[in-house]
Amino acid sequence: MEDRRIRVAITHGDTNGIGYELIFKTFSAPEMLELCTPIIYGSPKVAAYHRNALDIEANFSIIADAGQARDGHVNLLTTFEEDVKVELGQATPESGEAALKALDRALTDYRTGLFDVLVTAPLNPDNINVKGFEFKGQPQYIENCLGEGREGLTILLNERFRVGFITDDMPLKDVASSITAENIIDKCTIFFNALKRDFSLSNPRIAVLSLNPGYTPGASVGKEEAEILIPAISQLADKGIQAFGPYDAERFFGNMEYEAFDGVVAMYHDQGMVPFMALTPGEGVRYLAGLPVVYAAPTNGVSYDQAGKNTIDETSFRHSIYCAIDAFRHREAYDEPMGNPLKKLYHEKRDESEKVRFSIPKKHENSIKEKQA
Repeated sequence: MEDRRIRVAITHGDTNGIGYELIFKTFSAPEMLELCTPIIYGSPKVAAYHRNALDIEANFSIIADAGQARDGHVNLLTTFEEDVKVELGQATPESGEAALKALDRALTDYRTGLFDVLVTAPLNPDNINVKGFEFKGQPQYIENCLGEGREGLTILLNERFRVGFITDDMPLKDVASSITAENIIDKCTIFFNALKRDFSLSNPRIAVLSLNPGYTPGASVGKEEAEILIPAISQLADKGIQAFGPYDAERFFGNMEYEAFDGVVAMYHDQGMVPFMALTPGEGVRYLAGLPVVYAAPTNGVSYDQAGKNTIDETSFRHSIYCAIDAFRHREAYDEPMGNPLKKLYHEKRDESEKVRFSIPKKHENSIKEKQA
């Protein structure tokens, strides 16, 4: 495998938020530039404004094209020339438009292979307008643009556990009707394959949470457990996927049973998000599995109330970069043996039919008859 610095595309997010603070603080550590080559998709003028407002040192090299990025530099790619009024802490149409321009330029550059992995700074979905598309968030937008028809799976992860969601960003009243055996099987399969390929786990174990509170194995099960979850878990086992459950979330997290698994599948957002944030606040990464692009983002929100105050902890953002780089390298290592399979040097001529494979050799058959006589 080629030993080189991974090219990390980073979008600046909402220009009135905390994106540039996360970026500047992350790359203030010299070792980050030894690990990767960052390409910041943003605006030199906006970056300079944030640098002055935060009163921190931050050097960057301005480039016009991702192909100009140099190792050992924080490369800032100009994604638009227009002046953007920065109003720290305010949700404005201009800040949303600037965030979308940076993201769109990065997605265009990915299609032409100008970088390896994508990490995004936070934005506010409510001030993003895309003609003909309901913008619910960056993962969904990236899936729509780069998924090639594939459905992705958002995974929250940290050093303690990983959790994926069957339904996400959905009113609770709609969750039960949206859970199907097919959906569970599809999402768990994506999760399982990502754990093997992106996280380098040879035989991952996945826990599936119950939808109805109070369910424990061996007790009376709810309708969805009996008709959907348990049959889906059985079908996953038939496919060679180690999925277990369904588990009551209260007992599962309260008894720290998640430590026995490589991944947890929650039925809805709060079921997985609440314990995740409670157990490891401020350290999480959002990872989008199942797509050609390697994409990660911090769990930080746009945090308008802290914009420009130099109070943000960049740990989640830094871990997002680490996660993306690790996933890219793991994919390379996983895919490399499959790229150039050895050709057979000879061909065996033999009958592989079931009849021949399980028939008793003639000599052995005669000896059996003699013993029985």
